Amino acid sequence: MTRPDTTSPSSPFHHEVTDRDAAPQFVLPLVARIERAEPPARTDALETAARAVLVLLSDERAADDGEWAQAVRDWQDARIRKVVRRARGAEWRRAEALPGITVTGEHAEVRVFPPVPLDGWPKDLARLQVSGTELDDPEPPAAPEAGGPVLWFNPELAMSAGKEMAQAGHGAQLAWWELSGEERAAWGAAGFPLAVRSADPAAWDALTRSGLPVVRDAGFTEIAPGSCTVVADHPALRRALPHGG
Repeated sequence: MTRPDTTSPSSPFHHEVTDRDAAPQFVLPLVARIERAEPPARTDALETAARAVLVLLSDERAADDGEWAQAVRDWQDARIRKVVRRARGAEWRRAEALPGITVTGEHAEVRVFPPVPLDGWPKDLARLQVSGTELDDPEPPAAPEAGGPVLWFNPELAMSAGKEMAQAGHGAQLAWWELSGEERAAWGAAGFPLAVRSADPAAWDALTRSGLPVVRDAGFTEIAPGSCTVVADHPALRRALPHGG
């Protein structure tokens, strides 16, 4: 996944894209707890993964001279790759013993770790499985809270749960980048509320052209390069758009 650009140079959230492949490559590891008997619902897992990314970015260890700060800076200066692995039982307990943060949702648990070199995963994380993270929603998720942050997924793309968890994290990170310090602090103080939903097919094109941040995937896995996967919709970002979005 490239460090995402937005829809056009005229967007207030446009970033000039440079060649980030020349920089040392890091990855943000996320581990989802997927117990065989009681797996979390898919939407719960996606939302928890997105919040986990925000929790790490806002942690004092990731800022200034914090112990994770240099790794976070190196990671954000290159491609903001995220890889979601799954663990259960003893695997999960070993993952919890490593430096990181566990974020819980309604039932989901996701542990996020400071970025590591692409080929330098800790042994207890490297052995965890990436594929096979298939989750379902027992019932369709309710409509998101009016006026709250929403990560809108492309309704035309089919992705595994693990891939979608990473994409949700990308969308949350784009929103974070664009918020002011005061807006970030307010979001964090509220516990980083957000919803993840599939967009209405009739509304998707308008969302991608709205000027809100759009995640474009690099196409390393599952989907074609350049695919628009997520639109990050946050009330503060909408207010910054011409005519308030």
